[in-house]
Amino acid sequence: ILYRSLHHANDRLVSLLLAADAYRRARVARLVLVAPYLCYLRQDAVFRPGQPLSRDVVGRWLGGAFDRIITVQAHLHRTADLTDVFGARSESLSIAGDLAVLAAGGDRPLIVGPDIESWPLAEDAANRLGTDWVVFDKTRLGDRQVRLSLKAPDKVAGRAVLLLDDVCSSGGTMEQAITLLRQAGATSVDVTVAHALFDSDVEARLRAAGARRILSSDSVPNPTNAMELADVLATALREEITA
Repeated sequence: ILYRSLHHANDRLVSLLLAADAYRRARVARLVLVAPYLCYLRQDAVFRPGQPLSRDVVGRWLGGAFDRIITVQAHLHRTADLTDVFGARSESLSIAGDLAVLAAGGDRPLIVGPDIESWPLAEDAANRLGTDWVVFDKTRLGDRQVRLSLKAPDKVAGRAVLLLDDVCSSGGTMEQAITLLRQAGATSVDVTVAHALFDSDVEARLRAAGARRILSSDSVPNPTNAMELADVLATALREEITA
């Protein structure tokens, strides 16, 4: 079992693949990759002529090196099954509901997703907490520029809000969402993300926009880490350990 979270992927992929080859040459019978954050899944379609489909490129590399791949809250908006991408048996463990429960602390905030693609996470979290949810409409204006509009602003006024997504990196979408939620009358906005790929400058921008708390899992080391994944991953790996 190899553990390698794949943030800063370009610095990590080659060494991971070389390690897998070394283990194969040592006649290891079965190789399992545990990658809490799995890179390049966001590029799951060719949006403009001349672009690569990076999801499938990395999928061929890792699927050819490992017999099983376990990740957490993968970016699967247009991907029905990771096994179809990697070839090897692959699983994405959902933690959105657990993160929401942790962040809510017994309260029932309004769950908000930053775009229509986040609605499965928002719905799952809302069901866990027994509350309601809404998502933004997002129009992409460029590689790093988006425009958000809130579908039901009347739901926000006077409510505590939990803004939930799988990944935050540059923070532009989250920053705009926080600003709009505060303008719509949210009494507080807490942010939860499965994978915190952002740096301290982005965190400062989110707080300046009005984020009260920012929580993430420890899939990627970050000062906002609030949820340990050890138990979730151990449960998924139990069959390997007892086999």
